[in-house]
Amino acid sequence: MKKILIVGATSTIAEHTARLFAADGDALFLVGRKAERLTAIADDLSVRGAAKVGTHVMDADDLGAHAAMIDAAEAALGGLDTLLVAYGTLPDQAACQADPAAAVAAWQTNAVSAIALITDVANRFERQGHGLIAAISSVAGDRGRASNYVYGSAKAGLNAFLDGLRHRLFKANVQVLTIRPGMVDTPMTAEFDKGPLFAQPEKVAADIHKAIGKRRAILYTPGFWRLIMTVISCVPRAIFHRSSL
Repeated sequence: MKKILIVGATSTIAEHTARLFAADGDALFLVGRKAERLTAIADDLSVRGAAKVGTHVMDADDLGAHAAMIDAAEAALGGLDTLLVAYGTLPDQAACQADPAAAVAAWQTNAVSAIALITDVANRFERQGHGLIAAISSVAGDRGRASNYVYGSAKAGLNAFLDGLRHRLFKANVQVLTIRPGMVDTPMTAEFDKGPLFAQPEKVAADIHKAIGKRRAILYTPGFWRLIMTVISCVPRAIFHRSSL
């Protein structure tokens, strides 16, 4: 039985992933900003087979609240061995270009707060000599593009942090999984036209659940995004700058 802390537990991808953990009989501690939504998800997961489900209301941008939340998770579950960071925002690129404060706020949520949270948990897992940290990033972090470079650069920063953390924690028996989804049909992308590259959250959740079970290092989901981003990353700069990729 895994003892799993999920931060951003009310996100669509997190909820579907938690259902798979519940079916495994794992114990879960759910963290999010909306108390009523957390309670509803917790009740559903209990019915689906979770060994135990706890909840905690927190805004992840409040860095000072992280330690107390992790303490509460450890107390509720009798320890922790898995962290899933599943929150984030998709900022308006034009607004971020026009307003430095908007750009910084996008980085705060998508990179800075996640790095702070993961650092605390990583230190705890290192001391106990085992654990798994999984964080949802994005394929947007593989190469900066004009259409979403503020969001993409924040995810690139998170990716580099996770790469280094993975290297650091290897000898401590702590696994670090970077999850790089492509476009997913969730409320965060509600205003986008849904083309053939959009995945359903159930598919992404199944891939995350499988990758955590196999203790993988990097997950592209769906898998075809690995090829797509490899091609985009290899386009020569002179050609890339004339494109609309």
